[in-house]
Amino acid sequence: MFPLYAGVPAAYLIGSIPTALIAGRLLAGVDIRTVGSKNAGATNLYRVCGFKPYIGVLAFDILKGFTATKGVSSLVETDLISPLHLMLICGLCAVLGHIFTVFAGFRGGKGVATAAGMMLALIPVPLLIALAVYVAVASVTHYVSLGSLSAAVSLPIICIVAWLAWGVVYPPEIYAIILVLVAVIIVTHRENIRRLMKGEENKTYFLGGNGRKKTDG
Repeated sequence: MFPLYAGVPAAYLIGSIPTALIAGRLLAGVDIRTVGSKNAGATNLYRVCGFKPYIGVLAFDILKGFTATKGVSSLVETDLISPLHLMLICGLCAVLGHIFTVFAGFRGGKGVATAAGMMLALIPVPLLIALAVYVAVASVTHYVSLGSLSAAVSLPIICIVAWLAWGVVYPPEIYAIILVLVAVIIVTHRENIRRLMKGEENKTYFLGGNGRKKTDG
């Protein structure tokens, strides 16, 4: 067990691990922030290194959010805040660490996968439904950014439907943090939104013939 003042920075540092940057350096000898969409995330890594590294980085980024939310918070001993509030703080710190990584000049990814890991620890069923939304939208449109935005926006709606239809009620703090994460993801995707509105967003064809040349996100 360790104190709150150590746990919160630990969660941030876990989120800060620049997985895609490391993979790009090791596998292709490039800084992926200088190619493609110049985003330090799994989708841009796909352009350079292909599908298997993409899956590995995506899984690790999800694990960062899950570990910070579920694991780090469980090791912190404090009477100052409730266990739920501690999970929310640690998870949010991991997401911010991914976006503003201390290990790479505070230029990280867009936070979607790490936020998904956080939600997986908190509300797994709604998160899996939102993941299905992501897969459906990205598969049909081939816009990864649109899939990510659709999944983020759908999550609070899914939780509300679960409440109205099946009486599944989450603490109000959960709804609040979901709205915060939706806002964060919209902000980190602001350039993608601009390109989508102008019809300039590149498409991603996973496992497709030229998919790696057309990736953006």
